[in-house]
Amino acid sequence: MSAEPAAIILGATASGKSGLAYQLALRLPGEIISADSRGFYRGLDIGTAKPPPDWRAQVPHHLIDICELDQPYNVMDFRCAVARLLPQIRARGRRPLIVGGSMLYLHVLTAGLFAGPPADPRLRQALSQVPLAELYGQLKQIDPEAAGRIHPHDRGRLVRALEVYRLSGRPISEWQHQKTRPLLKNFLKIGLCLERAKLYRRIARRLQEQLERGLLNEARALHGRLRPGMPAYKTLGYPELFAYLEGYCSLDQAITQIEKHTRHYARRQLIWFRRDPQIHWIDVSDKSPAEITSEALELLS
Repeated sequence: MSAEPAAIILGATASGKSGLAYQLALRLPGEIISADSRGFYRGLDIGTAKPPPDWRAQVPHHLIDICELDQPYNVMDFRCAVARLLPQIRARGRRPLIVGGSMLYLHVLTAGLFAGPPADPRLRQALSQVPLAELYGQLKQIDPEAAGRIHPHDRGRLVRALEVYRLSGRPISEWQHQKTRPLLKNFLKIGLCLERAKLYRRIARRLQEQLERGLLNEARALHGRLRPGMPAYKTLGYPELFAYLEGYCSLDQAITQIEKHTRHYARRQLIWFRRDPQIHWIDVSDKSPAEITSEALELLS
């Protein structure tokens, strides 16, 4: 008899993924594997909306708080960790629940990943200073296929594509035709969606709650420890508050920028996820947590 499929809970930031995963884990029962590329880092607690301690005490949560701020942790590290965790969770008679909104980290589990050259921090730093239009123009010249798939404003993917070409002499699209095998073959993707205006209101409300819980104090404690060049530095909320702490803007301006950047990130997530025909969508706009959980359980039964 084949094992029950692993559940992948995904969606835009602030759509309610963590809460649904927690409820599912209580009922199935299951264990949660975080696919939040910022949740790996210790100290980024309020800003990354990590599950609260009482949830983590009741339900095992994996791959949270596993890295120091300056410790590299990439998609292949994540893939290897998930490969180790899956049989352990199943051996305990529980369902793996993979939860997050980090697009590439989820993608590597179900679609594989190419084994390109490792990152070059100096080259990345140099490319990060180049204007977006110039980066995109360079990519169009050397790799039109990749340029057709990458949004002109997606600096991270543009930099990686150019980095791969400069380090290997081969376009990233050529590397991508030689992917690793998908890690998961038996899985079910559940996506949470809601009307854009309601999502934006959730983003604003969550940010207000984070500030009330001490996000500014958390940023103050991280200021100086979290430096440009560290992967964790780009986590939404912290660079904007650092700008306030350094006197470059008012607190209200920093909050406005956090909200704006979070909305942009949510749009990028939805554009990415909407291209995936394997996702079973649940519209959570006007549903209670109990109704959402019931619908997800029905999909998983």
